[in-house]
Amino acid sequence: MTQYDPDSMQSLAKQIKNRAIELGFQQCGITDTDLSSEAEALKAWLDKGYQGEMGYLENHFEKRIDPSLLVENTQRIICVRMNCLPPEIETLKILKNPDQAYISRYTMGRDYHKIMRKKLTRLAKDIEGLIGEFGYRPFVDSAPVMERPLARKAGLGWVGKHTLILNRSAGSWFLLGELLVDLPLPVDTEYKEEHCGKCQACIDICPTAAIVAPYELDARRCISYLTIELKGSIPEEFRPLIGNRIFGCDDCQLICPWNRFAQHSSEADFNPRHKLDSMSLVELLAWDEETFLKRTEGSAIRRTGYQGWLRNIAVAMGNSHGGEAIEAALQELSQYPDDIVQEHALWALKQLNKTKITAPILTHPRAAKL
Repeated sequence: MTQYDPDSMQSLAKQIKNRAIELGFQQCGITDTDLSSEAEALKAWLDKGYQGEMGYLENHFEKRIDPSLLVENTQRIICVRMNCLPPEIETLKILKNPDQAYISRYTMGRDYHKIMRKKLTRLAKDIEGLIGEFGYRPFVDSAPVMERPLARKAGLGWVGKHTLILNRSAGSWFLLGELLVDLPLPVDTEYKEEHCGKCQACIDICPTAAIVAPYELDARRCISYLTIELKGSIPEEFRPLIGNRIFGCDDCQLICPWNRFAQHSSEADFNPRHKLDSMSLVELLAWDEETFLKRTEGSAIRRTGYQGWLRNIAVAMGNSHGGEAIEAALQELSQYPDDIVQEHALWALKQLNKTKITAPILTHPRAAKL
């Protein structure tokens, strides 16, 4: 293995951080590979079953707490964050209109995995131009990499009560990425402070009470999990609480006081495509599978699959104002050749029938606070 002197590594680290900013990342930090302090908490979280159907989170436990086992000879991890909040969107207005479709802010443009991985690879190539060949591998929300603990160790921020990384000057509207390298770079100071204080707005606002305690998330209750990761039926107890959210949920970020400092992304690829920031439920349900695949090409929305997409829209329609167009769409959807889709369409029709007799329900238990 090539030997590097400390002074050259200090200089290289500075150049890496400068180049990361030039490539469009808003912050860059460097840490080592030791996450042994996370082992106990991770095991306890898994033992409670909070991962739900995300069984992959149970795999490669040792690699999660020691990334050097993931890629041979890894000595340091270069951690970056990138703003993902698209230009001004009438987020709250959409959430309060149950006939419109709410899609999580980070997914309306191109797939962030590809955007960030491409930039991380470019960063690695630029490092190679400075020192010659070296070992590296980029990761963006992939493989058994514990991104948030690494980001905290690299000085990018602290873990908030909603379990996301928070930064005093940027809030939480950003995405994380890592570049594992075999270079003995100097490490940055871990972010050990915590600035949530007594605030628990994220806990109070969560529609499904998924944040079961400060810094502890039961993914099985989280709307992002229910609408993206869960492949079967959404438990009936959660369906009315999902409101018009058809892909993901941003409530804990929308309510967070630190996000008054959030900056909009300058990346055009994060801008909404195909009017996903203003589409009605009826309009989106009209997409056939071919249209869905075409319009979600290169998008994180593909993850839910077409059947999951229909299931989610059906639930949202069940929470809508109803009307002839929505009821007709649900009647047709109830004949769709998929048991899960049929089940949710029939539930939605039943739910709409209830609202004709009883007072309308809020799509969000604390809508007045949004």
